[in-house]
Amino acid sequence: MKRLIEFWPILKRLSKYVNPYKKQLILASFLLLSGSISEVLGPILISYSIDNILGKHQLYFMTISIVIILFIILQILSVFFNYFQGILFNKIAVKVVNKLRQDVMYAALRQPISTFDSQPIGQMISKVTNDTEVIKELYDTVAPTLFRSGILIIVILFAMFTLEWHMAMIALLILPIIITIMLFYQYYSTPLLRKMRYYLSDINNKFNETINGMNVIQQFRQEYSFKEKIQQSSYLHYASRMKILRLDGFLLRPLLSLISTIILCNFIFLFIFFPIKIFEVGILYAFITYLGRLNEPLIAITIQQSVFQQSIVAGERIFSLIDSPQQKYGKNKNLLRSGKIEIKNVNFKYKNSKQNILKNINIYIPSKSFVAFVGDTGSGKSTLANLIMGYYPINNGQIYLDNTSINLISHTVLRKNILMVQQDPIVLSDTVFANIALGRNISEEKIWNILDTVYLSSLVKSMSKGIYSLLGEEGNNLSVGQKQLLAIARILVSYPKILILDEATANIDSGTEQLIQKTLLSIRKNCTLIIIAHRLSTITEADLIVVLKKGEIIESGTHKKLLNKKGVYWQMYKCQISKN
Repeated sequence: MKRLIEFWPILKRLSKYVNPYKKQLILASFLLLSGSISEVLGPILISYSIDNILGKHQLYFMTISIVIILFIILQILSVFFNYFQGILFNKIAVKVVNKLRQDVMYAALRQPISTFDSQPIGQMISKVTNDTEVIKELYDTVAPTLFRSGILIIVILFAMFTLEWHMAMIALLILPIIITIMLFYQYYSTPLLRKMRYYLSDINNKFNETINGMNVIQQFRQEYSFKEKIQQSSYLHYASRMKILRLDGFLLRPLLSLISTIILCNFIFLFIFFPIKIFEVGILYAFITYLGRLNEPLIAITIQQSVFQQSIVAGERIFSLIDSPQQKYGKNKNLLRSGKIEIKNVNFKYKNSKQNILKNINIYIPSKSFVAFVGDTGSGKSTLANLIMGYYPINNGQIYLDNTSINLISHTVLRKNILMVQQDPIVLSDTVFANIALGRNISEEKIWNILDTVYLSSLVKSMSKGIYSLLGEEGNNLSVGQKQLLAIARILVSYPKILILDEATANIDSGTEQLIQKTLLSIRKNCTLIIIAHRLSTITEADLIVVLKKGEIIESGTHKKLLNKKGVYWQMYKCQISKN
């Protein structure tokens, strides 16, 4: 009972997904009930025939023919009803899981960036795929099985009491024993099932890491090491699964079959000790048949406990994702009129970090200006860019965009007015057109104009299907520079007020860098441009260069001014020049 109370909130919430399909559920339940009744009426008909036709030697052709025809009709009806109820229940289950999967995926899409900093991607994928598939079994297997088994038990017990109540009372002895076994099974299996789901998520996560990092793994000859890690996770999952199977093997069919055999022996003893025809042969046949059929739904109910608990555990994991706090954005939906940025006294640290990543940052960036952030690795450049993007809430200090606090601006306005090109841009395994449009309504002509602007038109024209040519997974048929130009092409569909390039030219050749520089010159006329620079040669024309070190601004000014100062920036620039 305690477990049921614990599971009830999850079960209640999962059951709400069935509400739109109440009519189909009622029809499926009616068919299931009809199939169960048809199945139970068969032994009653045979019992009647044994006692009143065979026992009394009234072997008339017409009577026997009617009994046979009725029995066959009952079996056909049972098959018919059970077939269609199975189809209906599965149809409802697929629709419900489809909606649940959409909700989970939408929740994953709305997660704040900080969630992905700490949670392995494989675990989230497991929630969207494996956990929803487990819940599907709740609707298409567990619920119909429990309902059908419950109906069968009630109808069989009713038939037993109608035929002979003494024997029915003996048969009832099996129920409290079964309930006790079910409680034991639930108590010991629940923690094992939770572990098994965790280990499965861990396996998915390790596979995801291994496949994504295959180049590094093979380069450093770590195949055996990663193989051992996956084997360890697989073994833990296997060990948990084996414990559940041992539990099933002991507490379910063998034990229940033994109990049914003992009760059957009691029936035979009763038949021996009462020679005055209280128990007739037909009734004994019916009770033997019913006891066998009563055993099956009881075993089915006990077996479904395992799937039921897996579904509840999966439901807990899914709803933990759906209910996880979303990042709060403002409600101001006024579009930014300019790309002016003011950063005042901003201090910031990540969720699990003890020290501030950024310390007392103050920067003024006029609209349509060109600003560069430079500094050593870990100096806070990308973190500052992420704060301007609105990826993390600001709790200490303020960032103003067009004189409005970023905490007051709506998510829609932020995403429409501020865009970022990252060092490793994501390329979808889709067409060139889809990769640039990203679901936005845009004409082919505009796509070609954009491709001209980013110097990719000749490349795309050389492809077999032009803008409708498929790009490989993660754009593996494009060079690093071409990926960067493709990412910039996305920006040009609708010019933002603020554009951030995070080390966008760090890993490209000088020729592609010049193409990107030409593209950026045209973009500068329409928006504020912020570049996180690795190559200082790309930012010599910047209106403002901000030098960061350990989260603090140590220098700022134009390229010429900073060189004359002969400080940290001068040393960095001199070092790069000497290398070239």
